[in-house]
Amino acid sequence: MRMAELSRESGVAVATIKYYQREGLLPPGELTSPNQARYGAAHVRRLKLVRALLEIGGLSIAAVREVLAAIDEPGVSTHDVLGVAQHGLPAVRADLGDEDRAWAMKRVEAMAAGRGWELHPESPLTDSLVGVLCALRDVGHEWVLDALDRYAEAADQVAGADIDAVARLGSTEAIVEGAVVGTVLGDALLATLRRLAHAEVSRRRFQNPPPVPRQEDSGR
Repeated sequence: MRMAELSRESGVAVATIKYYQREGLLPPGELTSPNQARYGAAHVRRLKLVRALLEIGGLSIAAVREVLAAIDEPGVSTHDVLGVAQHGLPAVRADLGDEDRAWAMKRVEAMAAGRGWELHPESPLTDSLVGVLCALRDVGHEWVLDALDRYAEAADQVAGADIDAVARLGSTEAIVEGAVVGTVLGDALLATLRRLAHAEVSRRRFQNPPPVPRQEDSGR
C-alpha cells in the first residue's frame, strides 16, 4: 500500500506518519521509486502501537523509542518488553524525607513479601506507591493502609485477568499495545466500578440500618 492507504488503514495522518518516521518510530517502506514507497500490515500494526503509547499511554517520544527497540531486539522476552512499556507510563513521584521513605518502604516490603511479589525498590512504581502511603499518613488517613493487603490481593486478581486477556492477542506488539491501553483505560474503568460498588455497599450498610433494640423499662 502507498502512504495515503497506510494513513487510511491506521487512522494516522500522513504528516504524522512522516514525523514518526523522522523520529525513528516507524521503519521506512520498501522503495519502489526514488519518491515512492510501499508499506505493509507490519507498518499498520506499528503505527497503532505508537499511537496507543503516545496518545493513550502518555509516553514521551524517547520512551516510545525504548519500547520499540525492546520489541525489535532479538531474544528480549515479552515480560521485559512489558516492563519497559509500564515504566514509561507516567507515575506520581514524591519528594520524601529519609524517615518517611523508610517507614513507607517497610510497609510496602511487608505487603510484597506477603503476596510473594518481587519488589524493585528503584522502580518508579515502587516510588509512586511509597509516595501514596506517605500522603495518606500526612493527611491523617493512615487507617486506609489497614486494608493494604486486601487491596494488593484485589490487584493481583485484576492483573491476572489483564495478562490472561492480552496474552491471547498473539504478537508482542499487540500484547504491549493491549497492556498499555488496558492499564490506562482499565484504571479509569476500575475507578468507576469502585465508585459504583461504594454506592451499593453504602446503601446496604447505612441507608436502612437495622432497628435499635428497645431497652425494657427496669421497673417492669
